[in-house]
Amino acid sequence: MTVMTEPEANAVRGRLEKLPHPVRLLFFTQETECHSCRTTRDLLHELSNLGSTIDVEVYDFIRDAEIAEQYGIDKIPAIAVIAEADTRMRFYGSPTGYEFISLLQAIERAGNRQSGLSPESLKRLHEIATPVHLQVFVTPTCPYCPSAVVTAHQLAMAHPNIRADMVEATEYPHLVQRYQVVGVPQVVINESRHFEGALPEHLFIEQVLDAMRSTSTRPPIID
Repeated sequence: MTVMTEPEANAVRGRLEKLPHPVRLLFFTQETECHSCRTTRDLLHELSNLGSTIDVEVYDFIRDAEIAEQYGIDKIPAIAVIAEADTRMRFYGSPTGYEFISLLQAIERAGNRQSGLSPESLKRLHEIATPVHLQVFVTPTCPYCPSAVVTAHQLAMAHPNIRADMVEATEYPHLVQRYQVVGVPQVVINESRHFEGALPEHLFIEQVLDAMRSTSTRPPIID
């Protein structure tokens, strides 16, 4: 199934051809694929045909459990974006609609080997000394969601202690309930703190740093 229109494909090809370094996209699915798994596979296949720097590797979530565990993959469909090393940028659910923007920008950052954060933001991230897990809940029809995903991914690429996931809310209703997601984008920090909206880079980072400094956040949410 073709996911992109011809004009879209031509525009993407032009962007991918400019990448100076290769990018690996690790796609995790299963033998009996869900609908969004098939859509995601088709999208990644098209991307690999548009740019010689894009290499898509397909793994079975069950049979390749060791590889899934290595990259912290706990649900499908999932995409891990790899540059020279793991960028810690993840996509859970099909990155279609507005979220295709997030995927394309993640590929470009990995291909350029640059997070794109400002020098001031990079300096502030030095305060982070413990692991940070960012989950950005989105929907494909939300025009504000890619901004939140992009910023979270920039942080992940910039700092080895940060990993950031795009989570397509409609595909994981149990997570929506668990984290009490009532609007998107919603960013969950380390299971216990969250904020809504697409904040500017400096305010997004302040939310993360505040969560790290705080000793009075609400207890972790338990299934």
